[in-house]
Amino acid sequence: MVGTRLYPDEPSGPFPSPPTTVEDKEGRSIEIRAPETFTGETLDAVVEMYTEFDPTDRAQGIPPTGEERIRTWLETIGDDSVNVVARDGDDVIAHAMLVPDTDDLSAIEHRSDIEWELAIFVLQAYQRAGIGTTLLENLLGHASDIGIDHVWLTVERWNNPAIALYERVGFESTGTESFEQEMAILLEDATDGERSHES
Repeated sequence: MVGTRLYPDEPSGPFPSPPTTVEDKEGRSIEIRAPETFTGETLDAVVEMYTEFDPTDRAQGIPPTGEERIRTWLETIGDDSVNVVARDGDDVIAHAMLVPDTDDLSAIEHRSDIEWELAIFVLQAYQRAGIGTTLLENLLGHASDIGIDHVWLTVERWNNPAIALYERVGFESTGTESFEQEMAILLEDATDGERSHES
């Protein structure tokens, strides 16, 4: 259920939806997709991306380190999460996800009734090339398409580039804890332009 977390009064959007192919600032052709299932080859490719991820770029303990722990983490959240991946050729180079903020499996089916926590990771070699923005927008567009409207995240307060990215797409600051800034966005309903909401 949507809880006591604060959300903006006005919804943001519309956002583009995957599949999308863009040229990044380095001239690389990047394909963004929302896989129907998060298993098999897709899961293997995302695990491989995270094994290459620089541990110094981890946030709040994720992604975990070590292939086995990464695979277990992704398998644990994979069934219920909403995932979008960016590929350069066959290689996954970025991953964004929304994880339901509830343990109530029946509530997950009614996506608009619950809050979803966002996480996004881009391999270091692909950062500052516009991929994070495009991936984030496509994740939010996909979320809106499937009926998700309440999305939140936490970001380290000193991570100004990430905060600026989130603000650019419509996230607003909703609270600050000691080291983390909480931010939230309310998404437009893709089917009727705006979803009624309670905050």
